[in-house]
Amino acid sequence: MINQLVSNIKKTGAPIVVGLDPMLGYIPEHVQKKAYAEYGETLEGAAEAIWQFNKAIVDNTYDLIPAVKPQIAMYEQFGIPGLAAFKKTTDYCKEKGLAVIGDIKRGDIGSTSKAYAVGHLGRVQVGNKTFAAFDEDFVTVNPYLGSDGVNPFLDVCREEKKGVFVLVKTSNPSSGEFQDQLVGGRPIYELVGEKVAAWGEELMGDDYSYVGAVVGATYPEMGRVLRRIMPKAYILVPGYGAQGGRGKDLVHFFNKDGLGAIVNSSRGIIAAYKQEQYARFGEANFADASRAAVKDMIDDIKGALEHE
Repeated sequence: MINQLVSNIKKTGAPIVVGLDPMLGYIPEHVQKKAYAEYGETLEGAAEAIWQFNKAIVDNTYDLIPAVKPQIAMYEQFGIPGLAAFKKTTDYCKEKGLAVIGDIKRGDIGSTSKAYAVGHLGRVQVGNKTFAAFDEDFVTVNPYLGSDGVNPFLDVCREEKKGVFVLVKTSNPSSGEFQDQLVGGRPIYELVGEKVAAWGEELMGDDYSYVGAVVGATYPEMGRVLRRIMPKAYILVPGYGAQGGRGKDLVHFFNKDGLGAIVNSSRGIIAAYKQEQYARFGEANFADASRAAVKDMIDDIKGALEHE
């Protein structure tokens, strides 16, 4: 799938991913009312509102973007109906030709890690048949438990030609409490980056590895260092827009070919209609506001890369 992701990025000219992280507070009242009229103010009603919200945004942006990144917690909070909406969203996005990065941030060991990997990237055996349960193309993985937690994902990636993005330096303010601590005079995030590069050597696509990294847009200088440490890893860059990252901050995450990184924006796109810049669209045209926000993000990043 890394080859497909790179192909999608080249085709669209848009190294961005839309984070489908639908809090109910982002969903316009008319969408919620319609869902509640059919299912009541229930978990099923909330899941239907989420699905309809996601579908409208995907329908208005899929031709501009290479990938989406649904954050599973936003669906899990609504229980089984929420997970059904997650699966429905994933399937629909793949039908539209988008790569799907399941933001699941799993990190465990042994059979538990294998079960996560099989459930999200692989195929589970049921009698004489196998089934792809959630069937994302990539997932995010927490490496805190070491290789024991990551290797089961790599095994499934090898079988299914899918990929992972390993958390290396995250965009949240307190990430440095652990990630910046020095070991042998070097920060932990650099050591994790070296492991990502080593894991990736065994799982190469045409030009980039199936093993990528998550590095926050809020730390551009660290991005420069990690880009050098992981030359063949695709970098998933959260923190754009709402968290403060801008195109000019991101040039060091890319390689000289203009590839090697994909930048995520979640509420900056899906809740764009709430921003003053896109208020002219109003709630009724929330998906049109999302399309405009995608175009502006593409222009911002392209402009920054062209001036580098």
